[in-house]
Amino acid sequence: MESLPDAIVQCIFAHMNNAKDVAICNCVSKRWKESLPFIRSLYFPRNSFDNHTGIDHPDTIVWKMISSIVKLEELVVYSPFSSKGLASWLLLVSSSLRHLELRLDNLAEYQSCIDSPSKLDCITAAKNLESLKLWGVLMVKSPKWDAFPKLQTLEIVGARLEDPALTAALQACPNLKNLLLLGCEGVKSVSIELLHLEQCKLDFYGGGNYSLTLTSPKIEFLEIQGCSWISVRETTRLRNLSISNNAGRVYMVDFGKLAALEFLSIRGVQWCWNAVSKMLHLASEVKHLYMKVEFTGDFDNLQPFPEVDFVDFFNSHPQLQKFDIHGAMFAALCQKNSLKNVQSGFVVPCLEEVVITIRSPINAEQKISTLESLLKSGKVIKSMAIRILQMRSSHSSADDFFDEICRFQRLNHKIVRIE
Repeated sequence: MESLPDAIVQCIFAHMNNAKDVAICNCVSKRWKESLPFIRSLYFPRNSFDNHTGIDHPDTIVWKMISSIVKLEELVVYSPFSSKGLASWLLLVSSSLRHLELRLDNLAEYQSCIDSPSKLDCITAAKNLESLKLWGVLMVKSPKWDAFPKLQTLEIVGARLEDPALTAALQACPNLKNLLLLGCEGVKSVSIELLHLEQCKLDFYGGGNYSLTLTSPKIEFLEIQGCSWISVRETTRLRNLSISNNAGRVYMVDFGKLAALEFLSIRGVQWCWNAVSKMLHLASEVKHLYMKVEFTGDFDNLQPFPEVDFVDFFNSHPQLQKFDIHGAMFAALCQKNSLKNVQSGFVVPCLEEVVITIRSPINAEQKISTLESLLKSGKVIKSMAIRILQMRSSHSSADDFFDEICRFQRLNHKIVRIE
């Protein structure tokens, strides 16, 4: 290192970010100490001050390290800190800071959240942020944020939110392109209007009965978990869509045209059939379809899927290349009259890969017939995986059904496999 030019040494240190390593290097030599101000990223792990016995408060130590850096662009703090400490740090680096990640851990600190200024309020000083990631957030009142005109990525992981507070926070980020709300609770009705948003992942947990209205004409990737009523009208660019509700029911979906959609995933215990059929109708050009919905029916009335015509379904999805189908939907394609319109010349033109999960041996003959029809009409199918999942071996027809599945696999061993 001593033989290297100063510029090279500075370049090496510019790739260092762990605060502990920076502190150690600061004590090695005068030359190293003079090179450290050129680092661009600083990271304080969760245990940074676990064994701290010095005179200075951890907030002060962080302040001293930040103040020694010429142009800090990224700051990641997982160790505990105060709102006063955060305010002093951001005051130093407000003009240069581009990426900020904080572990707030204030979900149980209601009083600190309503005190002014709160940790969330302090973030407003970093007006040039391009990405902001927050962990363990209590946002029960609107944060005092002016605006983050350059902010393109906002991630909030593990949060308790109130509707007005979330709305106000998003309004302060008008140019977001990427939004992630993961493991959030407390909201009831979410309304998001972000005209530049391209990727959005929303994960709400609790009762699963939330409503969502999203207005983002540039949205391309959308993943929603935990909502019962969903409205996304501007969808001309949407290519990837995933909707799930593990705790509640999906009652209503209101989407615009999904002409660009390539991937659709719908999951959950119960969907109203109108919601399922509407999504299948809108996603007529989809290439990869994943369906794992156990029941239909309204409210507490759990019902199986109604009969689905085999020919109508595949004619309605001519671009389908991969079909991942679970239990209820496969059973719907295996009803008495599902295959009545299958003619000798019927072809599923683009289907290459099929994954079928079967949970019941009931209606075994129709299920085998559907598998045979699918393989016969799918002229370009390269792979068919049959997953036997949680099937009750005590059922009288289980052994016979499994024998038939094995026979089907042996006859088509180059394509079919059993998992």
